[in-house]
Amino acid sequence: MQKAVEIHRNDMILRGMMHTPDGLTGKVPIALIFHGFTGNKMEPHFIFVKLSRMLEKVGIASLRFDFLGSGESDGEFKDMTLSGELKDAEAILKYAKSLDFVDKDKIFAVGLSMGGAVASMLAGLHPQDIAALCLWAPAGNIGELIQKSISDMEAAGVDVNSLEYYDLRGNLVGRAFVEDVLSLDVFEIASSYDKQVLILHGDRDEAVPLETSHRYLKIYGDKAKLNVIKDADHTFNKHEWERKVIEETVGFLKSQADDM
Repeated sequence: MQKAVEIHRNDMILRGMMHTPDGLTGKVPIALIFHGFTGNKMEPHFIFVKLSRMLEKVGIASLRFDFLGSGESDGEFKDMTLSGELKDAEAILKYAKSLDFVDKDKIFAVGLSMGGAVASMLAGLHPQDIAALCLWAPAGNIGELIQKSISDMEAAGVDVNSLEYYDLRGNLVGRAFVEDVLSLDVFEIASSYDKQVLILHGDRDEAVPLETSHRYLKIYGDKAKLNVIKDADHTFNKHEWERKVIEETVGFLKSQADDM
């Protein structure tokens, strides 16, 4: 079963969907699912919707929200920052912990791309609350990606310092986002997490290089496993890749829930 839910933060509303297993009785695990940069709570080819519905079938609830400034949530994208999305994620975690049907010892986090960076930082800051972590092509290197974009613009003769906003394919990206991203060390914040991690990444990802997931492996050590999806792109835009990512995520979270 799924229903629309809302969370109030900073006088604005985060809008999302909550999925619960049919015939819900007793406490169940829950997965918090975080979308990527310019993404939303469904993501390409509705991969997050499909993931949530598969989780329902194995007895795991889920929450997937639009971050403030994205999708149907309040706010403007131009005002979005990575730190702000992390605060959104913390509000979502707090909301999950308030739900009567949730097993507080079995709260999981899943994130795609920049949502993966958010999920990894959330887990690093709240390791006692996140029982397992699954990262899809996580953009822990988001600061480096933004710095490269700025360098490319400067090489093209753009006076970057004079811009308050950058036009990214119709989305206005604020200077505050850039400054915020460059001030954060995602890997350092994430490194405090001490539980099991599954990372899924396509080997033909042109947006976030596969090397980024290897950097996550270095900080997590033996706690983490990286599964490379052969030939897959950044958002797994082929049925075969999508199916593999969903099946591995659901299998991982189900095994973690069963082992606790």
